[in-house]
Amino acid sequence: MIYFDNAATSFPKPDVVYESVMKAMKEYGANPGRSGHKLALRLGREIFETRELLANLFNIKNPMNLIFTFNCTESLNIAIKGILEKGDHVITTSMEHNSVLRPIKAMERQGVEITIVKGDSAGRINPKDIEKSIKKNTKLIITTHISNLTGTIMPIEEIGKITKKKGIYFLVDAAQSAGVYPIDVEKMNIDMLAFPGHKGLLGPQGTGGLYIREGLDVRELSQGGTGSVSYELEQPNILPDRYESGTLNGPGIIGLGAGVKYIMEKGMDSIRKHEEELTMHFIEEITKINNVKVYGPLNVEEQGAVVSINIGNQDSSEISYILDQSYNIEVRPGIHCAPIAHETMGTLEQGTVRFSFGPFNTHEEIELGIKAIREISNQL
Repeated sequence: MIYFDNAATSFPKPDVVYESVMKAMKEYGANPGRSGHKLALRLGREIFETRELLANLFNIKNPMNLIFTFNCTESLNIAIKGILEKGDHVITTSMEHNSVLRPIKAMERQGVEITIVKGDSAGRINPKDIEKSIKKNTKLIITTHISNLTGTIMPIEEIGKITKKKGIYFLVDAAQSAGVYPIDVEKMNIDMLAFPGHKGLLGPQGTGGLYIREGLDVRELSQGGTGSVSYELEQPNILPDRYESGTLNGPGIIGLGAGVKYIMEKGMDSIRKHEEELTMHFIEEITKINNVKVYGPLNVEEQGAVVSINIGNQDSSEISYILDQSYNIEVRPGIHCAPIAHETMGTLEQGTVRFSFGPFNTHEEIELGIKAIREISNQL
């Protein structure tokens, strides 16, 4: 089986991730922060170690400003719904995932004004278009770091300079970039950073996080037990407890920490270089095949390890089915939870067949994928 669906979730994980999750479950699977015995304390310490590892990865000064969630979507909901209020204006882009678009549409029903800046034919966003869209009541700018449809890398550092100059909050969706592309929340002027644990960070599903800049008041979405200030009926204001009600996914977070350690040991630059080489290999060969249309910038300077294609006018789900059933190649067809991005690309009706590569894919697999597409194209 050849797995080219890493944009949905990375697979396989490093062996050390599986081993760490199992060890945490079997040896110290207690409830962190709720008890004073050694098992609970050990899990609590290792969860904090993962928090420190992630803080170091993203240049977050205070690890306590990084909260754990169950996925990037939860992180984005906390950030968006916790900062916007009636009368506010939010700017986002046409290349966003529904995990951004649906929460802001929900806020629109509560009186929040939305501007969606359109990308070009390759999914690029011009920071000047974002700056032109700023109004007196603009409170938040949200952009993905890398498009999950075209792999287009957004100029978040340039956008961060604009938000800092204008005194506007900046939220970055790092679903496709965390763990592969360098992110420095200080240098890039990022006020909130949402990320999943199960993609580029190589952790288990059910893990994610949200960085909130020091002093930024974001309303929590839920309240409950935190194991701290338990004598009070109001939710505590201390971080990360304010946003971490209920029992954390301890074993999952331990596995996430193992994934981050693996990345640091291998070197993020080394992992990214490998993925860039795979992506360029695929683009160079796939663009030579008749009847195949490829979307995005089509160069690794502007594109992550995500490549969307179509073959003629064939439905993307049909192509994906053939790849799965006849070639044992796993890809993702359809709209990819990014309908406005597909409108931007002109692919809303057809969808696309998305290939997304990870650290454990090989050039041999790329060749087999290209061979399959060539054969399918010749048969249609």
